[in-house]
Amino acid sequence: MKILLVEDDLTTADYIVKGFTEQGHNIEAVNDGQQGLLLATSGNHDLIILDRMLPGLDGLKILAALRATGNQTPVLILSALAHVDERVKGLRAGGDDYMTKPFAFSELLVRSEILISRGQSQPLQTQLQCGPLTMDLLARCVTLDGEELLLQPKEFQLLKYLMEHPNQVISRTLLFEAVWDYHFDPRTNVIDVHIAKLRRKFEELGHGELIETVRGAGYRLRQRH
Repeated sequence: MKILLVEDDLTTADYIVKGFTEQGHNIEAVNDGQQGLLLATSGNHDLIILDRMLPGLDGLKILAALRATGNQTPVLILSALAHVDERVKGLRAGGDDYMTKPFAFSELLVRSEILISRGQSQPLQTQLQCGPLTMDLLARCVTLDGEELLLQPKEFQLLKYLMEHPNQVISRTLLFEAVWDYHFDPRTNVIDVHIAKLRRKFEELGHGELIETVRGAGYRLRQRH
């Protein structure tokens, strides 16, 4: 997906750009309200992530100008203004979603994907397939070369996330947020422990190579063709 990020905090902007780029998305970032409005009205974006407090032109004015032209590109407001009144203002101005800072990137990613896919008629996915791995989401059953794997709940969730992003390098931080639903503690090795458990179960069926460790970056589930 093609994303426009309008965010004046460079640290936050770099974090968001890095996260979406790692997930294979095309994202451009600007840190000025005037430039943000220019790109928002002239660009062909699938989503705009918009800060509220910006130099040059604040986020709500950008949003109002955008909607006044008939541009209905989904807008996710990302702001440190967390009070309910501020969230209501953002949504009433035409925002499609509102997230407050600080935030977890995994939630930002999911909300962004939902906004882009909203309104599109898509069949409910009940099964994931990745090479010799098959996951039945309704029965919560996983088979490898037709042999059922007995997985603990966290192992299942971890594998599900990897199967949803085959051949992509997924960082430990993102896995931790997606599966354990709280911020990553760099001192814990819980991700490595669960990955090792999955690998052992794969190795018993001759597929220990399916999960690849990418040094300094994270893990990748290899989808062989």
